[in-house]
Amino acid sequence: MTSPHVRTYAKIRKLLRAAPYLALVACLAMGSTLARAETKSVAEEILDLLKANGQIGEEQYEALTQKAREENARRSEQPLPATAHAASAGPEEYKVYWDNSLHINRNDKQVQLQIGGRILNDWAVFDTDSRIKSGFGNPDSGTEIRRARLYFSGTLYERVIFKAQYDFVGGDVDFNDVYIGLTNLPYVGTFKVGHFKEPFSLDNMTSSKYITFMERSLSHIFIPGRNVGFGIGKPEFDKRMTWAAAVFRETDDFGKGIGTDGSWHLTGRVTGLPVYEENGSRLVHLGASYSHQFRHDSDIRYRQRPAAHLAPIIWDTLPLSADDVDLIGTELAVIHGPFSFQSEYMHSFSDTSMGDRDFWGIYGQASFFLTGEHRNYSTKSGAFTRLSPSKNFNPSEGTWGAFELAARYSHLDLTDGAVRGGVGNEVTAGLNWYLFPALRWTGNYLWARRANFGDINGWEMRFQLEF
Repeated sequence: MTSPHVRTYAKIRKLLRAAPYLALVACLAMGSTLARAETKSVAEEILDLLKANGQIGEEQYEALTQKAREENARRSEQPLPATAHAASAGPEEYKVYWDNSLHINRNDKQVQLQIGGRILNDWAVFDTDSRIKSGFGNPDSGTEIRRARLYFSGTLYERVIFKAQYDFVGGDVDFNDVYIGLTNLPYVGTFKVGHFKEPFSLDNMTSSKYITFMERSLSHIFIPGRNVGFGIGKPEFDKRMTWAAAVFRETDDFGKGIGTDGSWHLTGRVTGLPVYEENGSRLVHLGASYSHQFRHDSDIRYRQRPAAHLAPIIWDTLPLSADDVDLIGTELAVIHGPFSFQSEYMHSFSDTSMGDRDFWGIYGQASFFLTGEHRNYSTKSGAFTRLSPSKNFNPSEGTWGAFELAARYSHLDLTDGAVRGGVGNEVTAGLNWYLFPALRWTGNYLWARRANFGDINGWEMRFQLEF
C-alpha cells in the first residue's frame, strides 16, 4: 500500500508538470490588449487536453473554462486601439470627403479625383416696346434650366490632369471642358489638349458660377468661347502675373471640326497684379487678350441679346464672309475690401468681303458686400473664384449669409458702313444672396435699348447650386 506521503508527492509532481499548461491557459483567457483574436475555442481545447491527461481535476476544469469565457466576453466589448486604425491607413489608402463637391484622394497624392456639377434655374418677366416685338419677337417670359452640368476631374501621379464636363441643357449632351494635360512643366507650366476655353477676357475666364450678374456683358459676344486646341500657361513672379497661349481649331459643341476651310485661332492672355495686399482683399488687376482668327473666307456673325437668356436677339450683323479677324481685349479690376470695380473693352477688326469692318463693346460694373466680404481672386488663373460667406445661413443663430449689391453699364456697336448690326446700351442692377459657398440666389433688373427701335425691361432671378 502506498503511503500518504508518496500519494501527496505524486499529486504535487502532476501539478508541477501541468503548471506551464495552466499558465498558457491563463494567458489565452486574459488575451492581449493589442489584438482582438478569438481565444475561446483554443483555451477550451487545451483545458480538454489537460483534463483528458488527468493533469487537472473536474473542478479546476470548470473554474478555468468559466474564467476563459468571462474574459473573452469582456474582451469582445472593447474597441480597437487607435494604433490599429493608424496602421491601416497606408499610402495607397483613399480618403473620401465633401468640400462643396465630392473628393476622392489617395494618401500618397498619386490619385486625386473630384466629382461635381451645377444647377442654374432662371425665371424672367419682360416688358417690351412694340417695335422690338415686331422686329425681333416677343421675349419669352417664364423659366428655364439655364445650366445643368456634371463633371469628373482629377490629378494623377501629381502631374497628369484631366476634366470631363458635360451640359445637359437643350435636350442633348454638349461638351464643355473636356481635356487632358500635364502640369509643373519647365518654362511652359501647364500643357492642355482638348476642348476648353480660349484664354480671352477676365469675365470669360471667371466661371459662370462666380460672375456677378446672371449673364455676362454685351461685349461678351466677341469672346471666342470654347474650341478644341493645344494650350500652355503658368503664373509668374510669385503669382503676380499670369500668361496663357493656345492654338485652336474652331469646332461645334461636340468638339468636332473637319474640312479644309475651317477657322484656326491663335489666342493669348496676360494679366498682372501691380497691387496685391491682405490676401487679395486689396488688389488692382490689369490684363490684355489677343486672338487672330484665320477664317479662310468662312462666315462670322456677331449677334447678341440683352443680359437675359430668355430675351430675343436684337443686335445682329448677319453672316459676313471674312478672311481674317483680329480681336483685342483690355481688362481692369479693383478690389478694396467689400467694394469692387471691373471693366473691359473689346474690339473686332474684321477683313470681310464688304471691306474692313470694326465692331466693339465696353462695360463697367461695381459691387459692394453689405456683410463685409470681398470678391475672391485666383492668382493662379487671373480670374475671380468662389465667394464664401463669413457666416453661413442659419436663422436660428441669427446669421443669413452674404449680401452683395451690384450695377453695370454696357455698350455695344455692331454697325459699320453697310453692316447694320445695331447700336445698343444696357443697364443692369443686381442683388446676390450667398446662403452658403455652394448655394446662391440672384435677382437682376435690366433695361436694354437698341437705337432707333426701342427698349426692353426685364426682371430676373436665379437659383444656383454648385456641387
